[in-house]
Amino acid sequence: MARNRSHLLPGLLCGTALTLSFSTVALAEHDLGVSVLDPIIAEKEDPLYGAADRATAVYVAEAEIERASLGDLKDLFAGLASVSVGGAIPVAQKIFVNGVDMLNLAIKVDGVSQNNRVFHHASANAFDPGLMKSVRVDPGVAPADAGPGALAGGVTMETVDVADILEDGDNFGGKARFGYSDNGSTAQAALTLAARREGFEVLAYARRATGDDYEDGDGNVVTGTEAKLSSQLLKFAYESAEGHRVEFSAQQMKDNGLRNTRANFGYMPPRGPFPDLRVYDTTRRIASLRYENTFDSGLWDPSVVVGFSETDLKTEVPFGDDAQSRTFSVTVQNEFHLSESNTITAGLDYQRKDNRYNADWVTEATSEESRNIGIFAQARLEPTDRLKVSTGLRADWQDFTDRNGGSQSPNGISGNLSLTYDVTDSLSLRAAYSTVFGGIILEDNYLLGDAWDYSGLTDASRGRNLVIGADFEQGNWTFGGEFFRTNIDDARFSTYDSGLAAYTASHNDFETKGVNIAATYGWDSGFARFTASRSENYINGEKASSYYVLDYGAPLGTVLALEVQQELPQYNLVVGGSVDAALSYDHGAVEADPVQKLDGYQVLNLFAEYTPPSAQNVTIRASVDNVFDTQFADRATYGADYGGFNTLKEPGRTVSVVATVKF
Repeated sequence: MARNRSHLLPGLLCGTALTLSFSTVALAEHDLGVSVLDPIIAEKEDPLYGAADRATAVYVAEAEIERASLGDLKDLFAGLASVSVGGAIPVAQKIFVNGVDMLNLAIKVDGVSQNNRVFHHASANAFDPGLMKSVRVDPGVAPADAGPGALAGGVTMETVDVADILEDGDNFGGKARFGYSDNGSTAQAALTLAARREGFEVLAYARRATGDDYEDGDGNVVTGTEAKLSSQLLKFAYESAEGHRVEFSAQQMKDNGLRNTRANFGYMPPRGPFPDLRVYDTTRRIASLRYENTFDSGLWDPSVVVGFSETDLKTEVPFGDDAQSRTFSVTVQNEFHLSESNTITAGLDYQRKDNRYNADWVTEATSEESRNIGIFAQARLEPTDRLKVSTGLRADWQDFTDRNGGSQSPNGISGNLSLTYDVTDSLSLRAAYSTVFGGIILEDNYLLGDAWDYSGLTDASRGRNLVIGADFEQGNWTFGGEFFRTNIDDARFSTYDSGLAAYTASHNDFETKGVNIAATYGWDSGFARFTASRSENYINGEKASSYYVLDYGAPLGTVLALEVQQELPQYNLVVGGSVDAALSYDHGAVEADPVQKLDGYQVLNLFAEYTPPSAQNVTIRASVDNVFDTQFADRATYGADYGGFNTLKEPGRTVSVVATVKF
């Protein structure tokens, strides 16, 4: 029988990780007690591991989640060239997958739909990596059961459970982390407590980070970057002896630091009534109630998820802005296990989104709202021992209510097909395609205070995605490559008429295309891995700058990542380093405002983890990020293609120490 090789490139793109079938996977269980390095372990925790629609998925390894626990989303996705995070601070960080803004992906946390768009100068998807136990990205093609709105793929995150904290036989325990970074004098602490008894489980988590503005690579203080973040998670669960599991979780993340007037920009001189700095009081909440049976394997394997997510962003100065985005979702589905390797998942989902805005200058709160009902089915089949097929359909009905009280009711069908074929035991080919009904996307809350003309909003958006790839393994080497293309037709666009003080809704066609490549070499006590991603964006068939692709994507060009890691058991050490780089890129946009070539950069990061022989429950990690004090803004950060624009710079050289104690 052919080996399961349908996950090589995604594995290569995962975490600081090994996607190898030889003896180096033993690193996952070495004696130093550091986290699992192999993303194959993360993949196998996915109940649908091995399905054809997972062939293009990217899993973040446990080690990466662990090392990002006191960091942010940039740390979580470090080393993944196909996932870029720009913005430098959590409240401003925006995530791009294959050059596409995550606003165009279906995002779920604990089964609950996200994507609470609020303000184009702030993140719609801020999450605390310290809460996470698993993260999967489906770039481009997502299955029908990923939910509505998967125009360019999906992202699925699961928060930590009691079983992830406690060892077998233990009923109480926890984990404490303490960290300090010299650049910005940022201190952090996080505590997780877990308990279980007779099927009942409870978990509590809290994190706090405080600090000052950091310095960039040229030694300049970057205003509006102070750390002032808190995060909490509370989770209750009960699982019967028959496997019936009910779980409730509630989490909150709050960031209320002093930011630049536009949080995702560098410092800009004050304009009009705007101050140099203002507080972005941001609160994000997610609640989930879920039922499933952990033992079911026949034709009856139901699950139900009811959830709510909310983002509340206030900027009191100068206009008393208050923007709320809320999503309520329900998913009911059943997995029909036709055999061990053949399943059909079918069900229905409901999603209600509303964006609200109020301010001192608005006479009454304004809003947009959408309601979506969908039915779906996804078949995951293995016709032969070398061929895997995954195909699915969705039907969605949307009701959209605009700011003026008008309504539209678009509907549409979505379909997807993924194939993987093992040509030999070393070579695997794969291809995937999807066409996705996107409906009408809700607008940025901060734009809803003005008058609106919706007469140009005549069509529902539709995404079309294609991925073609190949993976090869020989000895200690693995190689992978893929071509991708995403088209979003009739994507919502808005223009402002200053004379009328009104917005007009219309449509654009967006496209991104490019390639991902990866190579890994592993040995008994370490590995080296290289990944690269090149993407180019187009608006209505023409190259476009970061302003015109805002909310669709970003002009990234070529992004590179290199990682090396070595275990030194005789010293109880794991040491390693990484290089994050982007090549110079001239996207050639021809627009009214002149654009410039994006400069390249190379950034070296080093780390060492030590586990004292007499205290195996303690890990001390020391790291030096941006070793050579490079002055740069991440390629995914807004505005670098405009001459004279002050982008939000990344921190200069930063020395950090994190101590983790398990008990």
